[in-house]
Amino acid sequence: MKKLLLVAVACIGTSALFAQKRSQAPVYYNVSFPNAVHHEAEIVITVPQAPAGPMRFRMSRSSPGRYATHEFGKNIYNVKAFTDKGTELPLKQIEGDVYEVAMHPSTVNISYTLFGNWVDGTYAGIDAGQAHLNMPASFMWVAGLDKRPVKFKFNGIEKYGWKVSTQLKNEGDNVYSAPNLQYMMDSPTELSNFKSASWEVVNPDGKRQKVNLHVYSDDSQQVVDNFAKMVQKVVLEEKAIYGELPNYDYGEYTFINNVHPTVNGDGMEHRNSTIITDPIDKIGGNEVDVLSTFSHEYFHSWNVERIRPKSLEPFNFEHSNVSAELWFAEGFTQYYGEMLLRRAGFHDDEAYGKVLAGLVNSVLNMPAAAKYSPAQMSRYAVFADAGVSIDANNNPNIFTSYYVYGGATALALDLRLRSEFNLTLDDYMRKVWQLYGKKERAYTIPMLQLALAQLTKEPGFASDFFKQYIYGFEKNNYVPLLANAGFAMQKAKPGAAWAGPLFNNFGRSRAGQAHSAVADSGLFIATSTVQGTPIYKAGIDAGDVILKADGKSIKTQKEFNDIVATKKPGDKIVVNYKNRTGDHQTTIVLEENPYFEVVPFEKAGKTLTADQEAFRNNWLQSKVK
Repeated sequence: MKKLLLVAVACIGTSALFAQKRSQAPVYYNVSFPNAVHHEAEIVITVPQAPAGPMRFRMSRSSPGRYATHEFGKNIYNVKAFTDKGTELPLKQIEGDVYEVAMHPSTVNISYTLFGNWVDGTYAGIDAGQAHLNMPASFMWVAGLDKRPVKFKFNGIEKYGWKVSTQLKNEGDNVYSAPNLQYMMDSPTELSNFKSASWEVVNPDGKRQKVNLHVYSDDSQQVVDNFAKMVQKVVLEEKAIYGELPNYDYGEYTFINNVHPTVNGDGMEHRNSTIITDPIDKIGGNEVDVLSTFSHEYFHSWNVERIRPKSLEPFNFEHSNVSAELWFAEGFTQYYGEMLLRRAGFHDDEAYGKVLAGLVNSVLNMPAAAKYSPAQMSRYAVFADAGVSIDANNNPNIFTSYYVYGGATALALDLRLRSEFNLTLDDYMRKVWQLYGKKERAYTIPMLQLALAQLTKEPGFASDFFKQYIYGFEKNNYVPLLANAGFAMQKAKPGAAWAGPLFNNFGRSRAGQAHSAVADSGLFIATSTVQGTPIYKAGIDAGDVILKADGKSIKTQKEFNDIVATKKPGDKIVVNYKNRTGDHQTTIVLEENPYFEVVPFEKAGKTLTADQEAFRNNWLQSKVK
């Protein structure tokens, strides 16, 4: 009863604090943390000038930058409705995450408790040191009032030593605002004792904008300051591609970085900010690894946030958002995120060759890429992008990530534009920016094709490229394309025997439980084997337990791999395994390892010509002037 009375008092206080009389009065959120040590926040929503008739309050089921469905409603409880006098109103839960107030006065208050203990770019994490709030995971909203402005009041944060990092507009006195629901939901907020560094970037028109780095970590201020200089180099390389920064709302862009072994690795783009979580001890000593996510997410401030797929505009928070354009939105960003680290001097050619190898192997040695297009793989994101289902799937055979698929497509297009048209992918991205992004005109795939046709002045090339490599699943010939830049694409392990990848990682699945039961008997195969590989052809798949290989007992993946390593392509390995139907024996016919490496000519023992060196330099050297 004491808790209920305290909430009622909080509602009365909120109404008094936020009394408004003008039309379209803001929706107010009063946020407090009396039980932060146990991962709880207390939230009161005040809706003045409430529309007549039943009002529905709900939690979201999707989040900007994520494409799968999430059940955020599971982490709110103690949901109550009150008048501005503190009188409780009847409240009905009509769905798992939807509540309805049928009869109400002109001002309605909804209070609830939020539990958050998962720090990443999607969920919420609250403890004595922080309140890490992704908005869809944290805040209910009123159906039908999405155009109203929104204001937040963060109460009592001084006692924790917290500051506020967010792209929301600072109104002073720990009050922050958003013009509407879409902007509010796109504005992750970190409350903690973070360290900060800032700098200005000047656009060609003379406009100055501020870039902030806010880091909640155990690093010293000196480490944060030095890292900020590295981030600044990446920012300038990205600016050089488009020729300008976007016009950030309120004139600022903020990197929100949360670093600790207990967080979950993630990076999530937003209109004027990004939230990046790194599960490491510190930034110090890991700067280049951390920069990879910074580079990717910052590129999104153009590509996704303003060069925006029509399929994601506006974002629907009630279900997963399907987009066939993620090969471009995420994949081209993936390509640039890593390539720009090379331009900024954080990778050398040999290190960047390993990045290139990852891209080409993703499309040349993955069964899904052999039969599904980048557009189709983009639509599969509703199941693959941090989806929450626990049952097994066949992703090793039916899904190739649109990140690497799109990245490999971007690589091919860049090299083809350079070799066939004396143009670059930078030119294409600038064209798309000028046609669509700068005007904030949402695009479709045909509009991307049109931009390529206008750039090359060859509609036939654009049509063929999209037909073959975007709507279709043909593959570019990467060997001569990379050779133009003096990179050799060759077998990574020529002559080495190979059985195919085994997946015996268990995570939270029931396969993990099954593995526990058979851990003493052999090597449990947890997920689907890959179509076309020797082990797949031999009939071994998820649920099987390998007992022996080549007459030797097997309990670990390393033991199996060690046996394969002693063989050569064409050799046979007799495998004894069991499953629910009994004990079995099969023969694996080993093949040559199909994976490629990409190596600079100088490291591959080949002569780098002057033309190749010039091509490479034009591609990979800094563009900052």
